[in-house]
Amino acid sequence: MGGPVLREDMKVISDEGLDKGMERLTPEKIEQVVNSVLETETGARLKVYVDTCVHCGLCSEACHFFLSNDRNPAFSPAGKIKQTLWEIVRKKGKVDPSFIRKAAEIAYTECNLCRRCSMYCPFGIDIAYLMLVIRRICHKLGMTPQYIQTTAHSHAVTLNQMWVKDDEWIDTLMWQEEEAQDEIPDLRIPLDKEGADVFYSVIAPEPKFRAQLIYQAAVIMKVAGINWTMPATPGWDNSDMCMYTGDNEVMGRLKKAHFEAAMRLKAKRIVMGECGHAFRSIYDVGNRWVAWRMPPIPVTHAIEFYYELFKEGKLNIPKKYDKPVTLHDPCNIVRGRGLHEMARHVVGETCEEFVEMHPNREHNYCCSAGGGVINCGPPFKMKRVDGNRVKAEQLFAAKARGAKTLISPCHNCHGGLEDIIHHHGLDMEIKFLGDIIYECMEKPE
Repeated sequence: MGGPVLREDMKVISDEGLDKGMERLTPEKIEQVVNSVLETETGARLKVYVDTCVHCGLCSEACHFFLSNDRNPAFSPAGKIKQTLWEIVRKKGKVDPSFIRKAAEIAYTECNLCRRCSMYCPFGIDIAYLMLVIRRICHKLGMTPQYIQTTAHSHAVTLNQMWVKDDEWIDTLMWQEEEAQDEIPDLRIPLDKEGADVFYSVIAPEPKFRAQLIYQAAVIMKVAGINWTMPATPGWDNSDMCMYTGDNEVMGRLKKAHFEAAMRLKAKRIVMGECGHAFRSIYDVGNRWVAWRMPPIPVTHAIEFYYELFKEGKLNIPKKYDKPVTLHDPCNIVRGRGLHEMARHVVGETCEEFVEMHPNREHNYCCSAGGGVINCGPPFKMKRVDGNRVKAEQLFAAKARGAKTLISPCHNCHGGLEDIIHHHGLDMEIKFLGDIIYECMEKPE
């Protein structure tokens, strides 16, 4: 298995986590960690993928980084693996600290783990898994970008990604309940209610920066007549940056706390807010790390939940949203769960005019913010924005056909798309599906 060394012209971006981490590396430590991960944490899956790839390059056309960087082969999915994992395997871990420094930057900031490339691979190789193996090695070597590592520290200490203290969490829910009572006087946000049909969980940026989304969810629950609750204890945050840093141990702690909070309250199912990576962690990754093949309690994404409410006639839309909208398909709930048609059903129920983006559904381009890339912070902002020029072209085309509002049912997608829109002067507003539903739904007099 041959392959080139890392590209010599790669412009290394300064990052304290990677720069300081590299100073602590030795060739002996690198070799020991690499072989430990390869021998004890991988197996037939990795061997089959490495041995099967024929370097055909068909995955290249799927990658927004490749397309947006003038089709530079170094940014193709296979190219990124050849520059990182294949070289490590070929040399049995005998690589130097500068190699690991460059490999870490590629793995954390040049791949969103969106799995679009796997759809184009004739063998179905899961390149996102291979990149996660690199991230796992980097984590164990202390080679993680500073900003996302700080978020992982917050997860480890507080079980949420925004250092939200226990009393701040409860205060935020009480504040949003009081705000909503100005609109619906008997509305409540039930805390620690046993036996509820729905255990509603959110990601930590909601109480920290987007508390109005909790308000809106409470109104939707009230009008739809849902028996629901939110936990008063840690475990309320369903997000998981540790999944993306390679810190599988803390990832397992987070999922265990989340599921146990729901089980302690004897809830019938977990309904999650509009987040893609959190759904991936709870439904497909974190649960497996703690030895649950499937989650121990049913998990429903907000899109599925909204779809149910409309199909069951629990929400009424007297006047639809009147600005033409387009829809972004988040990777982790479309390619990862197949919710694209449900999302379009909800858009059809709430919006007058829908402008389809092309390509769409499972072929839609990633936002370039997922996979922890946006969480690597300001040093890498322009790399991810410039690395998704094709998404801007998608949005330009949708806008040219009349779209004024972009609906994105995922938090990380919001952040990434906002940066793309601002950088390219697109002048489009972004909304969650919950924003549209709340704005248009019939409420009590």
